[in-house]
Amino acid sequence: MKALSIRQPWAWLIISGGKDIENRTWHTKFRGRFLVHAATGMTRREFLSAFDFMARQGIKSPFPVPPDNLLRGGLIGSVELIDSVDHSESPWYMGEKGFVLRDPKPLPFVPIKGRLGFFDVPDEVLV
Repeated sequence: MKALSIRQPWAWLIISGGKDIENRTWHTKFRGRFLVHAATGMTRREFLSAFDFMARQGIKSPFPVPPDNLLRGGLIGSVELIDSVDHSESPWYMGEKGFVLRDPKPLPFVPIKGRLGFFDVPDEVLV
């Protein structure tokens, strides 16, 4: 199955907070369900930036506090990618391109090293 590394807290917001767009600088032809990998790195500034973004957009979503509670360095769930767009009315859209997401499903945490772009996760990792 494919996976995509996403920095926290954005990965958590996709799985648990209603974030329906993953902002990127590139399009993808991939469509379908993929695993959400929570990247290892996250600075306090990145965490606060996400919180500020949500406040400016008027997004009322549960937010994981404190930041140390966020799982990092592994798979945290899956979501379906249904489109890759240049514009969206979603309050989560803020990039050059956006992956339109739906139907997030949390999964038990599986530690695994991430990579750039979509990457393959061996089936035995998910057992």
